[in-house]
Amino acid sequence: MNREIKRRRAQGGYYMDHPNTESFTCKACGHLVTPEEAGTQHRNHCPNCLSSLHVDNEPGDRAADCGGVMEPISVWVRNNGEWAIIHRCKRCGALSSNRVAADDNPLKLMSIALRPLAEPPFPIERIKELSDLLAGEQDPEDE
Repeated sequence: MNREIKRRRAQGGYYMDHPNTESFTCKACGHLVTPEEAGTQHRNHCPNCLSSLHVDNEPGDRAADCGGVMEPISVWVRNNGEWAIIHRCKRCGALSSNRVAADDNPLKLMSIALRPLAEPPFPIERIKELSDLLAGEQDPEDE
């Protein structure tokens, strides 16, 4: 790579306007990530484990000083129906959203999407009790 390109990348903001064509090794799982299969010119997370690195304050600016591993904690659906991954930095706790790429692991995506249903914030046994209360029925123990 020539010096001029290295200098421009080091100034920050380079990836906001230019595609990222570099391969990298995922810091979380060790998978070699190449941008060719992503379906986007701005590959920013591992398609295997969906982890990323905290390198941006704004997408593509490479201005974050943290450098921590961004773990995938959730998915959400944008207004246009496109899925995005919510990442949380393991080092500083910052949150970010990244588009799902064409080659992302579908099983990992679905496991993240289903996590709230598999691990509800209350005992699963309470569902019958709560549904009975909403229907106006009394708890048999209260009689």
